[in-house]
Amino acid sequence: MQRTEDTTWLLISRLGYAGLAPFVILTLLLWLVDAELHPFIALAMAGYGAVIVSFLGGIHWGIGFRNAITSHNAPPVHFVWGVVAPLLAWVAVMMPAFAGLPLLGFVLIGCYVMDYRTWPAAGLGGWLRFRLHLTLVASLSCFIAAGAT
Repeated sequence: MQRTEDTTWLLISRLGYAGLAPFVILTLLLWLVDAELHPFIALAMAGYGAVIVSFLGGIHWGIGFRNAITSHNAPPVHFVWGVVAPLLAWVAVMMPAFAGLPLLGFVLIGCYVMDYRTWPAAGLGGWLRFRLHLTLVASLSCFIAAGAT
């Protein structure tokens, strides 16, 4: 059993850290390429950030459904946050990059705060340190990228 858990953790951590590559690469590109390419790169970054926020919101729906099935007690916060976070990300994509990218950074931080408040009760508290690492890199990338636009 331990072997399966180690293998799963390894896969999840590799995928999670690999998922940071677009944030880091697109941030670097915004600082390195000509300004005429900034709108395209910033849109790519905002779009990717919105997809990640939607994924994080989807995790809350999964937790809510699991709770509803196993204990018939699903705190509404999971379903509400699962919708609110992607809506905020969608607004950020429609904004100019200098404003939308920081909003995405703050929404990513908000996703972590919501996870911090709700995951322990769902038995997922052990993942919070990993989530913090991902959040710090992703949100800082958004803030740094906004400075280049």
